[in-house]
Amino acid sequence: DNPLQHGLAASLARPGGNVTGLSYAVGPEIFGKDLEFLRELVPALTKVAVLSNPEGPNHAITVENVRTAARSLGLDVQLFEVSRAENFDKVFAEIAHRQMQATFIIGDPMYGVHQAKLTELALQYRLPAMHTNRVHVENGGLMCYGPHFPDLWRRAANYVDKILKGAKPADLPIEQPIKFELGIKLNTAKGLGLSVAPTLLHRAHQVVERVR
Repeated sequence: DNPLQHGLAASLARPGGNVTGLSYAVGPEIFGKDLEFLRELVPALTKVAVLSNPEGPNHAITVENVRTAARSLGLDVQLFEVSRAENFDKVFAEIAHRQMQATFIIGDPMYGVHQAKLTELALQYRLPAMHTNRVHVENGGLMCYGPHFPDLWRRAANYVDKILKGAKPADLPIEQPIKFELGIKLNTAKGLGLSVAPTLLHRAHQVVERVR
């Protein structure tokens, strides 16, 4: 989350209150990378369904950032809002009806709880899916790109240490991700009839690791 958007801090450099630490929010350019990787895996890609929870706190700004990134890449994105797991089937049927070629699933806690269902439907409708968290790929999703959470957790320990030694949260800058990871589930790609180019596999291995 972005602590500035939610009024939790005056600035990243000088929070000025009782909140500090690490934010997993990054600039809008990350959505361009998500779509670039998706298009690299699906070369003929022109139409992408964006799945987002309208009840999420960052829904509006995230969707706008994705649309901006898509325009710069010449991609047509269509928004599909779903805030209840019981509506997943209906939404995926509509995505297929509109002949979308892939889906970009914006990270959301509710989607994380029901990740198995999302993966099942993506495979059922043969829709390559990009996620923003590797846990989806570890559980069968096709591809993910986003902040490397283990690195964030390790860096968070430094804040605990400094505060226990007397530092004030107001004086500790809020840090953002500096390490990112690309994951690809090879079995899922094979099930979708997708051939993963060696160059893409190499990039995944170089960023963090291939998720097999």
